[in-house]
Amino acid sequence: MKRKSGRTKKTRTKPVTFETVRQIAQTLPGAEESTSYRTPAFKVKGKLFARQHQDGESLVVRVDFEEREEMMSAAPDKFYITDHYLKYPWMLVRLSKVRPAELRDLLIGSWRRAAPKDLAGALRNFRSR
Repeated sequence: MKRKSGRTKKTRTKPVTFETVRQIAQTLPGAEESTSYRTPAFKVKGKLFARQHQDGESLVVRVDFEEREEMMSAAPDKFYITDHYLKYPWMLVRLSKVRPAELRDLLIGSWRRAAPKDLAGALRNFRSR
């Protein structure tokens, strides 16, 4: 949108919070809110696919190792790991740095890695609410 001065006005999106995570995760087939390491989490058929990190500002999601390295190299302000996750296919996402559409893609990818094959097929017909 252009202002009278000719400058383009930036559209502001609401900051991403764990409530945003909740809203997206609850739309995924078979997703159940739970806890993990005493933090809010989401599971599919009992398998974890996302949880709030104990720092309260990051989200832990399941990723492939190669994808994780690429994402962390491309955007280290958004994606990182701690020593705990070095040998595990998980990555931390700084919620304050990620956009809602990007978060949605991360959650869907993490859900796909955790979901059983029979349920993963349900995602083909999935449309966000």
